[in-house]
Amino acid sequence: MCGITGWVSFDRDLTTEATTLHAMTETMACRGPDDRGTWAAGPAALGHRRLAIIDLPGGRQPMSLDTPGGTVAMVYSGEAYNFTELRRELEDRGHRFTTDSDTEVVLHGYLEWGDAVAERLNGMYAFAVWDGRHDKLVMIRDRMGIKPFYYHPTPDGVLFGSEPKAILANPLARPRVTLDGLRELFVMIKTPGHAIWDGMREVEPGTVVTVDRSGLSTRVYWRLRTRPHTDDRDTTVATVRSLLDDIVRRQLVADVPRCTLLSGGLDSSAMTALAARQLGEQGERVRSFAVDFVGQTDNFVADELRGTPDTPFVHDVARLAGTDHQDIVLDPDSLADPAVRELVIRARDLPAGFGDMDASLLLLFRAVREKSTVALSGESADEVFGGYLQFFDEEARRADTFPWLVSMSRHMGDDAEVLRADLGKTLDLEGYVADGYRTAVAAVDRLDGESDFEYRMRQISHMHLTRFVRALLDRKDRMSMAVGLEVRVPFCDHRLVEYVYNAPWALKSFDGREKSLLREAAADVLPRSVYDRVKSPYPSTQDPQYARALQKQVKELLSQPSHQVFDLVDRDRLRRAAEREAPISSQAARRGLERTLDLARWLEVYTPEVVLS
Repeated sequence: MCGITGWVSFDRDLTTEATTLHAMTETMACRGPDDRGTWAAGPAALGHRRLAIIDLPGGRQPMSLDTPGGTVAMVYSGEAYNFTELRRELEDRGHRFTTDSDTEVVLHGYLEWGDAVAERLNGMYAFAVWDGRHDKLVMIRDRMGIKPFYYHPTPDGVLFGSEPKAILANPLARPRVTLDGLRELFVMIKTPGHAIWDGMREVEPGTVVTVDRSGLSTRVYWRLRTRPHTDDRDTTVATVRSLLDDIVRRQLVADVPRCTLLSGGLDSSAMTALAARQLGEQGERVRSFAVDFVGQTDNFVADELRGTPDTPFVHDVARLAGTDHQDIVLDPDSLADPAVRELVIRARDLPAGFGDMDASLLLLFRAVREKSTVALSGESADEVFGGYLQFFDEEARRADTFPWLVSMSRHMGDDAEVLRADLGKTLDLEGYVADGYRTAVAAVDRLDGESDFEYRMRQISHMHLTRFVRALLDRKDRMSMAVGLEVRVPFCDHRLVEYVYNAPWALKSFDGREKSLLREAAADVLPRSVYDRVKSPYPSTQDPQYARALQKQVKELLSQPSHQVFDLVDRDRLRRAAEREAPISSQAARRGLERTLDLARWLEVYTPEVVLS
């Protein structure tokens, strides 16, 4: 896991641009605290920050190979979990290796197969290859979009980086946000390719982007396809378990300390239990970490989203699996700390507005990083197996929009409510969402003879796997890499995603509950309490001290009437929320305060040019 960046300019010699390349590279020091490197030749320049995971002394980057036709150089972020098999295949084809790193395997794979190497990789990755044989840059991103990858076309080439901040460090890229960027910022739909910043794009998941002297081209090498599922229930459950065993085994490979993130839910509990069993066979004990809040377990109040606190279930799993467990307990002052808010904004490059959920994730990862360098997470199991409330909510199922927006509006409020009325009218978020929804639905293939209900559930699943999960994966990557922690996501293995996506909904919910296939596949390693537990989302603090701290900070912001944030938000509405005397206990009631404070800090840190017309 690392940070990559680079610049291709066909009209200049970039060996003279060392200062700019250095600035671009250093924006990602947190992603790669162990090493840095740059490489430049003619029109191409590459930068790399390394977090050493495999072959600590031998995996330095940028990595290059000289060929009779020219030099081929690469910067690579992520992990190829099948690199051992690929290495053997490449050795059989005559390739020779000087390191034990997966990076060198991917580079030789490119020499052997060109950009088709992507189709042979199992893992999470974002990498760029400068092919001096043909004077072209090849950028490749993993199938699910686990690793972030941004690019910014220029008149004579391109800028790229793991994060927007690397691109924005180059004078050719302006920190500018237009109305279209604001639209994407205030709706939770993660439009493929959209990057918020004007002129910037994402390399879409499962895609190759090539830049040469003739311009830019793209090739999609993977997308989620509809196929018949012919396995019966028992075979499907067994196949899911077999895949999970193989995936966890592959993702436990590292030359640094590993751990699991354990929430006490079905996803992370299954993953932790499988990891514990596999490491136990090798005489090792897995570490596990969970997040909690001061007093939350003892004073927990059930609501529509969360029926139970996490900690008792976390401890049940830790006892049964025999993990070396630690609870990371956070207090409201830390969650509301403006310095933590700024770290979150700098990590994400945008004001996401998730408040204490972002802050707690960052603080959790910071604590975990003191003990481990690699963590396995249960992220994306809800999207793969059908775990969210909206999968079972008739209103959300039938809505002519993204189903999670129905659920989020009901339980968490509407982020756009903080906006000034005139700006809200200009943005027309309703129309923007409707356009995005039509595009998303049109991408879903239907099986011959598939019922209307099954097709609708396929659409909902597809939208979660191609829109919703990408926002969560980006959040997970940014928060973890901000502290130099590699987080792996076993449930995003494309083999598992493809297999379960094509299982009919009747099979995914055969017992009338969420994630039936996963529950049965891991039944033998789960405590009964977790097996029976109802889905509970990522925890949020219930402490009223946190809300009061937000109100105090908003009042301080209101005392600065010339602050640019008031070009965006409704000042009167904000004042009423800040002066409210009744306790602000619900997450929905806090969102407006959190969203505004995030916006204000983003404007201060990035000083973007925000174009409102």
